[in-house]
Amino acid sequence: MNLFDLSGEVAVVIGGTGVLGGGLAEGLAAAGAAVAVLGRNAERGEARVASIRNAGGRALFVAADAGNREALEAAARAVESELGPVSVLLNAAGGNDPKVTVTPEQPVEAVGLDAWRANIDLNLVGGALLPCQVFGPAFCARGRGSIINIASVSAHVPLSRVMAYSAAKAAVLSLTQFLAREWAPRGVRVNSITPGFFPAEQNRRLLFQEDGTPTPRARAILGHTPMGRFGDAQELVGAAVFLASHRASSFVTGTDLRVDGGFLSQTI
Repeated sequence: MNLFDLSGEVAVVIGGTGVLGGGLAEGLAAAGAAVAVLGRNAERGEARVASIRNAGGRALFVAADAGNREALEAAARAVESELGPVSVLLNAAGGNDPKVTVTPEQPVEAVGLDAWRANIDLNLVGGALLPCQVFGPAFCARGRGSIINIASVSAHVPLSRVMAYSAAKAAVLSLTQFLAREWAPRGVRVNSITPGFFPAEQNRRLLFQEDGTPTPRARAILGHTPMGRFGDAQELVGAAVFLASHRASSFVTGTDLRVDGGFLSQTI
């Protein structure tokens, strides 16, 4: 018996049009799952689906805004019609907005509430709550399902500058544990993955200068990471496949799995 074989599973990856979400979608497909990539960028979504299909997997792209309940409900119907009942939900939508970045020019007290609320909506409401509300009840009704939320090292130890993002991701951890407790009696597992620093669209300008060398912030991050390097998107796949597998992680719920190169283990 292969503990990590996802054949027969149908996985929805929200935010699958991004670097990390897309890599996770391909990883779940490589493990045997049929994968629905949900996101707002059709070009990138279709490209990710084509990559999965070219590798022999089953996949489709569905355009949807994670913060729109009606769009998610329509996407859920489309996925079930095309691929079958969903059994794995991976929430990878999110990001930081410069409007809520704390800097000397924009101190904490100057951060606007509208931008703050938009960031909470992006990372907590659309990034976890709404998708769980839309897909979770069907999991509970069938008595089986795995939900994986993407957290952040900043949820554990708030990083400088990203105040709203840190607060939202900390709330994602709390929501994960809350739902794990609520839905465990109904056969649904809810866990999270905390990535360390993985270069992606949202942080590339913060990590690399125009000539490709690390920025001062990137050097500080690397100096705080015992492994001394950034992660690669493929290094998240094993954690996701483990948590998605109903055989490999059947007694795992309410857990946060860190894939951070030791970042959160470092003090001085």
